[in-house]
Amino acid sequence: MPVMATSTHTQSVTPELRQWIVDQARAGHKPDVVLKSMTDSGWKEDVAIAALEEALHGFLKDHAKANGLPEPSIVPEPLLLDSPSSILAGDREVRVLLQMRNPRVVVFGGFLSDAECDEMVTLSGPRMKRSETVDIKTGGSEVHDARTSRGMFFERGETPLIRRIEARIAALLNWPLENGEGLQVLHYLPGAEYKPHYDYFDPAQPGSTPILKRGGQRVGTLLMYLNTPLAGGGTTFPDVNLEVAPIKGNAAFFSYDRPHAMTRSLHGGAPVIRGEKWVSTKWLRQGRFV
Repeated sequence: MPVMATSTHTQSVTPELRQWIVDQARAGHKPDVVLKSMTDSGWKEDVAIAALEEALHGFLKDHAKANGLPEPSIVPEPLLLDSPSSILAGDREVRVLLQMRNPRVVVFGGFLSDAECDEMVTLSGPRMKRSETVDIKTGGSEVHDARTSRGMFFERGETPLIRRIEARIAALLNWPLENGEGLQVLHYLPGAEYKPHYDYFDPAQPGSTPILKRGGQRVGTLLMYLNTPLAGGGTTFPDVNLEVAPIKGNAAFFSYDRPHAMTRSLHGGAPVIRGEKWVSTKWLRQGRFV
């Protein structure tokens, strides 16, 4: 049993509570199970969440140091206590279609309306050009054979639609709006794909230094599907043999707490077989993105 909350008005995180949380992690209990046990014992949800983040971050940091691994970061996370079938994302109720813990993947249904998807495609269409990837040696960008889509970026807050979607993302994932990069829109024709890759930046590469100065590491990704291809175009996670279907209005979220393959966040865009695919990507940074 967790340490009981002594008051519903003034609750503080004690060393005993932190140790209890660490003990639960060592025993293999998932964070959402631990959180529910704490709230059932009288802890306010916001206090319990803060205690979990503090205790588990310290535990994982010590584990990383002892094993020569990169230190973990706090990551975006939707509030899915009690495994709800839907969740309020600011101005819109969205469905929870799938959850995985390792890797951390959540698929949301109806994150965007059909009208919002269509408007995003209309706004981005005239600005499309061949998609580029980050050059890890220089920090610039380059055309790469692994990515055969066309794309563009919106400035953060560029239009009323973009501002509304960005606020929705911040509310859904409990992450500051200013910690997000500008929305990217990609267009895939038949045969186009994005081969499996990681979204974080390798800190060992010289080109990562100027990129990381703009807001730290990427720690989460939200993919929003703007149409439904006739066949193909799913988002794949090869480490766990998972493929998320690209359904119009749905969104797939995944996080990665450190720049390391242990996050199992390797993912790709499968080739479009028939029709076309429109998708928007939001990358989330540790700090304010400038």
